[in-house]
Amino acid sequence: MAIALLLPLALSGQEQPISGVPNAPAPQSSNSVSALAAGVAPGEASSSASDAGNPGQPSADENGPAPASATAPGGNVQTAPPVVIGPGQMNKDLPTFTANVNYVQIPVTVLDKKHQQVAGLTWRDFQVFENGQRQPIATFSDDAVPLSVALVIDQSLSHDVMQKVNASLGAIQGAFTPSDSVAVFTYSDGVNEVTNFTAAQGARLPAVLQASKSPGAEMGVPVNSGAFAQGPHINGMPVDPNVEPGRSAGGQFIVIPKEVHTLNDAILAAAKSLSAQPHDNDRRRIIYVISDGRESRSKASYKDVVHYLQSNEIQVYGTLVGDSAVWGLGYLDKLKLPLLPLSPDNILPRYVNETGGHLASEFSEVGIQRSFAKLAALGRTEYTLGYYSHIPLLNSSFRKLEVRVLRPGLEVHAPPGYFPMASALLR
Repeated sequence: MAIALLLPLALSGQEQPISGVPNAPAPQSSNSVSALAAGVAPGEASSSASDAGNPGQPSADENGPAPASATAPGGNVQTAPPVVIGPGQMNKDLPTFTANVNYVQIPVTVLDKKHQQVAGLTWRDFQVFENGQRQPIATFSDDAVPLSVALVIDQSLSHDVMQKVNASLGAIQGAFTPSDSVAVFTYSDGVNEVTNFTAAQGARLPAVLQASKSPGAEMGVPVNSGAFAQGPHINGMPVDPNVEPGRSAGGQFIVIPKEVHTLNDAILAAAKSLSAQPHDNDRRRIIYVISDGRESRSKASYKDVVHYLQSNEIQVYGTLVGDSAVWGLGYLDKLKLPLLPLSPDNILPRYVNETGGHLASEFSEVGIQRSFAKLAALGRTEYTLGYYSHIPLLNSSFRKLEVRVLRPGLEVHAPPGYFPMASALLR
């Protein structure tokens, strides 16, 4: 009986649809198979493969270039070349990266054994690691970029050192280009914003630098004994206790006033002003400090200021002067070698290391002048590496960075890490 019922269906040659079962997908066109005979271009995928990528990353026709694959066997390895930004292209025709993409930019300087900058490297010479996990490089550029520089001048220096700094300030303008902008801050017992950002080659900057000169502090040795340590006395008692140098009325000990060097507050004020400046592919933000690096009695703590700098991707550069200008101080501090500098409270090398900046140490007026041009050139010609972070954007914890160069004998300067979102703690 069952054979009799099935026989008419088989003879009819028509398939009867079965309810509740979806239709199978249509077969692919033979064109996609025949196209394989012509080969596949390195670093390119078919349109169907690119459309099926990570939905959280932008495609090449949306917000910039699609990131290199991060799901290849063996972990995050470079499976596609990044977008290489050629000379003169940093200011135009660049992809736009929106806030909902975990895109990170790293300024990197590479030096040889003689501490000379190494040029001519390509993206294949670099590897980027975030929290120990390798990240595919999405963008790469070795193009020079304009600078937004907040210049911080220490006016608490001793008189002789301050004279050298004053005489060298006229050379600062020559270190910049017409595309750069500069703001000037001074500090001693408090911070003074001399001018907000102005054109580096404009007529205003020389006048501002002239107004930033200071006589410095008189670093006399306190006298606590002998005829010069006291006023007139009668029968061993001061005629007028109020004119006793450094003593309270009737006191027997000189009270040496504490020095004030509000370096933390000055860097924070410069960083707040700098954070409002444009920060994109075509401009780099730098705080340039001329100081002996001493810090005392600031309202802001070193830890909070560093957090702010790393949240806003601001680098600190510096020229050490005075007693802190020990040969190789910044380099030895970076290597964490034991060293007892003449100024044990010098914290400027720590700011430089925590932000991936550069430090010069100069004794003479000519050396200070040369450091301006050298450090400005380093900041302008850094390599720029971009990648997409694998950590969710809402995770605001510190991300540790490591940049490696696949060539022996080279030294890499890059920020050691960053915070993904700017903190509102100090605003």
